[in-house]
Amino acid sequence: MDVSLASWFVILLALFSANLPFFNERLFAAISLPMAVKPVWLRLIELFALYWVVGIVAHLLESRIGNAFPQGWEFYAVTACLFLVLAYPGFVVRYMRKHRR
Repeated sequence: MDVSLASWFVILLALFSANLPFFNERLFAAISLPMAVKPVWLRLIELFALYWVVGIVAHLLESRIGNAFPQGWEFYAVTACLFLVLAYPGFVVRYMRKHRR
């Protein structure tokens, strides 16, 4: 896979994964929950888990293209903040937008 294509794939995967907890009522869009509405704390746990899934996919793609570079805490702090920024549209649609009934 080309480096540019892999980069765009990871960015689009992160955008999709960051918004996934806010656009459905299932856990990881697959597991049905007994409650009607998924609570906020469960959405945040799901967001945290999806952050690590996207990170693992990105690391695997980087390893496949060439040498994977070692990352420090700064890398994880920046990518976690970026993941939260990518999740903002889903958060706004779920909690801040007025829904017509």
